[in-house]
Amino acid sequence: MRQLLVYLKPYWKLAIIAPLLMILEVTMDLLQPRMMQRIVDEGIRQGNQNLILETGLVMIVFALVGAVGGIGCTIFAVRAAVYTGTDLRGAVYRKIQTLSFGNLDTLGTGQLVTRLTNDITQVQELILIALRILVRVPLLGVGSLLMAFLTSPTLALVLLVLIPPLVIVLWFVIQRAHPLYTKMQGSLDRVNTVIQENLAGVRLIKAFVREDHENERFGAANSSLTRDSIAALQLTAITSPVTLLLLNIGVAAIVWFGGINVNQGSMTVGEIIAVITYLSQMLSTLVSFSMLLMRISRAQASADRIAEVLQNMPEVQDHPNALTDFHAQGRVAFEHVTFGYGSVFSDQLNANPRNLLPSPLVAPAEGLGVRGQDDHAVLKDVSFIAEPGQTVAILGTTGSGKTSLVHLIARFYDVTGGRITIDGVDVRDMTQAALRANIGISLQEAVLFSGTVAENIRQGDADASDQMVEAAARAAQAQEFISTLPEGYATMVGQRGVNLSGGQKQRLAIARALLRQPAILILDDSTSAVDMETESRLQQELATIMKGRTSFVVAQRISTVLNADKILVLDNGRLAAEGTHAELIVSSPVYRQIYESQLGAVGETSSAH
Repeated sequence: MRQLLVYLKPYWKLAIIAPLLMILEVTMDLLQPRMMQRIVDEGIRQGNQNLILETGLVMIVFALVGAVGGIGCTIFAVRAAVYTGTDLRGAVYRKIQTLSFGNLDTLGTGQLVTRLTNDITQVQELILIALRILVRVPLLGVGSLLMAFLTSPTLALVLLVLIPPLVIVLWFVIQRAHPLYTKMQGSLDRVNTVIQENLAGVRLIKAFVREDHENERFGAANSSLTRDSIAALQLTAITSPVTLLLLNIGVAAIVWFGGINVNQGSMTVGEIIAVITYLSQMLSTLVSFSMLLMRISRAQASADRIAEVLQNMPEVQDHPNALTDFHAQGRVAFEHVTFGYGSVFSDQLNANPRNLLPSPLVAPAEGLGVRGQDDHAVLKDVSFIAEPGQTVAILGTTGSGKTSLVHLIARFYDVTGGRITIDGVDVRDMTQAALRANIGISLQEAVLFSGTVAENIRQGDADASDQMVEAAARAAQAQEFISTLPEGYATMVGQRGVNLSGGQKQRLAIARALLRQPAILILDDSTSAVDMETESRLQQELATIMKGRTSFVVAQRISTVLNADKILVLDNGRLAAEGTHAELIVSSPVYRQIYESQLGAVGETSSAH
């Protein structure tokens, strides 16, 4: 929690003014019981009507001044808390933007949504309460005790007797509350994850009539949250009845003991009323303090989760001397590259990334520092070169490592062993921004954002002119369907492109990648939802646009890659074959099997190619 308070520092003036105004309110509250005592003992008892009116007016003035202090404190505390929450939310969001794919894989979307919303709200509310109650509680509590002793030292002893049992109960509750609230926030994570997945995949759920299954899955997560919430909240709820019990015992004791003293003439009724009021104030402050501690316990759990994000170091980082300006020609070389997801590889990479880099002249068996971990690797000892101007197609069965391979080029993940170079420069020797400025990529899932068609294409280049946007759309074969939209390029795209077909979304994603005019273009199965005729026209456009540039095409349809300059065939993470279609159809059983499974026997189709 302490490290998050740095976000309160810019608003220190608000954070100081709020407590000062609260001191004013507390002072007025402490004076009221003494005024009441005066009315009872000197006004009512002696029948002094003028004193009753004068003292009553003074109490009203005190109440108004206290109200001004309380309202002012609330205004300044709210501003400080909300501004701090806003800055903290922005900091977490910006931090998430810096995280690598590996970090995001670990944290999960649902958890991040919870931390950006509910967890930050908990911290924000704690700051608001702290600026009010954290000042009010000690001042009013200690002040009530002192004023009670000044009013009647004998009756004030009752207050001292009641404090220890209440403190014991509060300590017990606080000790057990923190782990319960941590568990509750984790259950909230799971609920948000299920909701996020269901909303994103609602059409799939309906298509496969899986509503009942998803209702059960949500019900299980929701029930878990219910159980954890009940366990945490019912524990903290016991503080209120315990405090009320002690308050009633204290009042009864004061009335009983005070009544005896009144009859003996050693005490006045006004003193009893004043001490009872101070008792109520003191115990109410302890209740408020206990609730504050509960909120601190809950907010601490949230703060720990927020701090986990803020302290999370990106798995992919730029080293201090990395190139900040790099203009690629497009020669991409994989040199004995091994890569695996998970802690086994991440730990080795973080321990000493350069220890895992073999010299290009060293034999693979000697160079790889993790060959004993090959069973855990997604890619294993992959080596090839893509020259500028070449179109390199990547084929393989599902899970063979195709997507992982192209992700490494853009350095979404760092290699575990070996290295990747562009024009002879290791991709780790340039900043991620400098590297990716040379790459245009259309990922496996065509992700679109709420906004216009033009705005989605401009994700590739925010400064692109309308003419450049239209040129990219024409090259991606998107111009035809865009022209049929109600407002053309100004048509609003629904959330995640809900008002567009799969093929239309893919073509917009390709247009976005082409708008960058990249030296290296990566299309990761980006035409799977596009019809054959449109894909053929798209390939012809790409052949013209990418002349002198390097293209990587991951494809499931072999017809997509027949004319590629080089085809890489991956099998179980290894480069099983490399060559042109004519070479591979003869030399590679794996390629031939893929070819024949889609287009029939070689002899039957050779005349067509």
